[in-house]
Amino acid sequence: MTNFVIDTTILLYDAQAMFTFGANKVVIPITAIEDIDRFKKDVSETGRNARQASRYLDALRRKGSLVDGVELDGGGKLFVRTSIERGQKQMALSLQQRSRDNLILATALDLKLESDEPTVLITKDTYLRIKGDALGLTVEDYESERVDIEELYAGMTEMKVESGMVDALVDELSIPIHERLFANQYVTFVDDENAEHVAYGRFDIEKRVVAPLLPGKTPVNLRVTARNREQAFALDALLDDSIGLVTLVGKAGTGKTLLAVAASIYKTVDENVFGRILVSRPTLPMGQDIGYLPGTVEEKLTPWMYPIADNVELIMRNETRGRRGGRGFRELVDMGILVVEPLTYIRGRSIQNQYLIVDEAQNLTPHEIKTVLTRVGDGTKIVLTGDPYQIDNPYIDSSSNGLTFVVEKFKSERVSAHITFSKGERSVLSELAANLL
Repeated sequence: MTNFVIDTTILLYDAQAMFTFGANKVVIPITAIEDIDRFKKDVSETGRNARQASRYLDALRRKGSLVDGVELDGGGKLFVRTSIERGQKQMALSLQQRSRDNLILATALDLKLESDEPTVLITKDTYLRIKGDALGLTVEDYESERVDIEELYAGMTEMKVESGMVDALVDELSIPIHERLFANQYVTFVDDENAEHVAYGRFDIEKRVVAPLLPGKTPVNLRVTARNREQAFALDALLDDSIGLVTLVGKAGTGKTLLAVAASIYKTVDENVFGRILVSRPTLPMGQDIGYLPGTVEEKLTPWMYPIADNVELIMRNETRGRRGGRGFRELVDMGILVVEPLTYIRGRSIQNQYLIVDEAQNLTPHEIKTVLTRVGDGTKIVLTGDPYQIDNPYIDSSSNGLTFVVEKFKSERVSAHITFSKGERSVLSELAANLL
């Protein structure tokens, strides 16, 4: 068996983490329990995890002494540990001050000195991992839901085929294929004798055919047009009512949010497929936070929703036709067609018949993403957009965020489609900045 010492960051990241270590010993320093108590009144997902972790520990306490250890369903055992004396003596004088991080390190070191079994400190705190390694501890990140970002499913593939197959797909005929592809994976047919001769389609896993894209019949009222292959694929998924979940991943300026907003306006305003558009973003600042903002919830959200407003205004400025021409962001909001809402208030809701866009979804944990997806009711389409390389949440990274987690988990499901963007279209300067800086 192995002793896994989990700290405050793990419990605040995933309240159920204590049950995920199999038939091993899970050790929680008493300092970590004191820490999570400070977050129990927080209204965010962190506060919810703090309260849930406390409930789990209280339920285990009823089964026996947490100090002596309580059996877990997975075959392991959970302990709350208070001993730090031997560990603290082994630490450098500069680390013997009784800060919370140092007390957790002392607890792990004390257990390592006492036990003949391997001891591993699990934490999402980078600095704590560095200090633990310097003290000779085995330290690891919490990686139960980690995705290799370099191997992330792209949502598309290329196939070299005969010229006749390319022509048939251009003529909007479905082409039977026998290759193993994922549901709704996008396919580029490339003429094996002329690389410039191509056609685009989407794999229908039930019929085992590559079918033509919807944007070949894109209506004028969509207000935007695809500038590259990736955007054409994205529009196909965004406009298809049979696809309930669309994930769009890519660097800044590739058109993720613009296309999602344009499709939502068309499906809601022009086709009346959805009752309204609901847009939400994690409220995490880039750089130093400016503190609390005054006003109502809507007024507080205004700075976070500027990117959405910018995209709506751009789309409406480009509109020359359509039965609601000339309307901008503020008018859509005032009419109740477009609603902006913080993710904080989504728990417990059932979102019916809405086009839901979650922008900057890379800042959500896998558990938060699960919370959002389980709110989706009948007739609702959800679009998750984000860049895994631009994360402001200190407890996740490009491989452990909720967006990439969903991409991998849903890639085989008929209800979902995914596109990874690589080509920027915002401006020449924006593309250069994204690539060079």
